[in-house]
Amino acid sequence: MKEPRGFERIWHLYRQGGWAPALASVFDARTAQQMAFIRSVMRESRRNDWFDRRLDELEVVVFDLETTGFFPHAGDEIISIGAVLVHGERIGDEKFYTLVNPRRDVPENIQQLTGITDEMVRAAPELLDALHDFLRFVRHRVLVAHGSGHDKRFLNSALWRTSKINLAHRLLDCIMLAKWLFPDRGRYDLDTLLADFGIEITRRHHALEDAVMTAHLWIKLVREAFRRGVPTLGDLYLQLGRSLA
Repeated sequence: MKEPRGFERIWHLYRQGGWAPALASVFDARTAQQMAFIRSVMRESRRNDWFDRRLDELEVVVFDLETTGFFPHAGDEIISIGAVLVHGERIGDEKFYTLVNPRRDVPENIQQLTGITDEMVRAAPELLDALHDFLRFVRHRVLVAHGSGHDKRFLNSALWRTSKINLAHRLLDCIMLAKWLFPDRGRYDLDTLLADFGIEITRRHHALEDAVMTAHLWIKLVREAFRRGVPTLGDLYLQLGRSLA
């Protein structure tokens, strides 16, 4: 017997058991499509070689996550994602923000820190939906974060649980860049660097606001790197590698 497709399959499942299995088939297909898209973005990211791209022409996505804690392997979850597109040395109008349903309570101290409540996340998109939309915004561009280890751990955990894949994008850390450029500074936390560079601190611990402030910091650091004779992404990686040696 020929396997029914599309609406015929939904109608067939409805006649067999009602709307529940029929709707489940739609959501299963949607989930499969989202997973396939995420995996395709990762494959495309591996193919792209950005090393010859000039820093003042490089498109990057600066992003930030808010989470319930610090340890994804211990049950902590992403509760919001914010990102902004930067064209060379200009912050674009393209921005991304979403809350994420963590399927758990948000600790009281995190609610006070971020302003994100249990009620807000209960109505938020599921993790796979949020990842799909975030990666649709990012595509294959280079990623930038401040203290990227935290964000990478959570993204890898989320991507593996939802799509059985790890992050394949190039990910640059403003802390590493600042340490190379200014090795004698005592502190490299975001608040200190924002103040040192005269960048207005708007709203901290909000994923989009933090991403925008980090984008301003990224531009300042890139300009300094360029001034020191580091014109391309490949040159930047070379310098960062030497600074860690």
